Amino acid sequence: MPRLWTDTIETHRREVRAAILETAADLVAEHGILGVTMSQIAETAGIGRATLYKYFTDVESILAAWHEHHIEQHVAQLRAASEDRAEPSERLTAVLERFAFIQHERRVHHATELAAHLHGGEHVVQAERELRSLIRSVLDEAAHTGHIRGDVTVDELVPYCIRAVSAAADLSSKAAVRRLVRVVTDGLRGMGR
Repeated sequence: MPRLWTDTIETHRREVRAAILETAADLVAEHGILGVTMSQIAETAGIGRATLYKYFTDVESILAAWHEHHIEQHVAQLRAASEDRAEPSERLTAVLERFAFIQHERRVHHATELAAHLHGGEHVVQAERELRSLIRSVLDEAAHTGHIRGDVTVDELVPYCIRAVSAAADLSSKAAVRRLVRVVTDGLRGMGR
């Protein structure tokens, strides 16, 4: 098969899959997990049921794939935030702020029922490992360059940062999220910095 043909088919498949995932998530947010059928997803996405079944066997598998895709995007955003700044304290702030906004957006955009249903599985465990590793890395770098306090170990600061910044899920505005991150980073710097 010519390369252009193969690329076009792969692009089409990715677009159909993305439409299925987003349609299913939107329908679940509107009708609840038990209120969505494969027929509804196919009709709303504008594809035939036979096509839908070529991609997924049931609603559960669609939602699991949707969640895994979003988790992968979040991890990629955190990595990009970490690589975007040269200064260790700026890298730390960028990672914590991106994580805070992910938490905040999750609350705003996704039904609690859907999140509770999907927040298990190996992809979540792996993402949490990557989050801890990334935060540990930026904290280590900030500690070695004297940008954060030295009276608390990095091992103790990693869970502190994750839990403190996760509170962004309960905040009502982006300005409040930024203030929370500022409070956390000020605490990491310690007194007199």
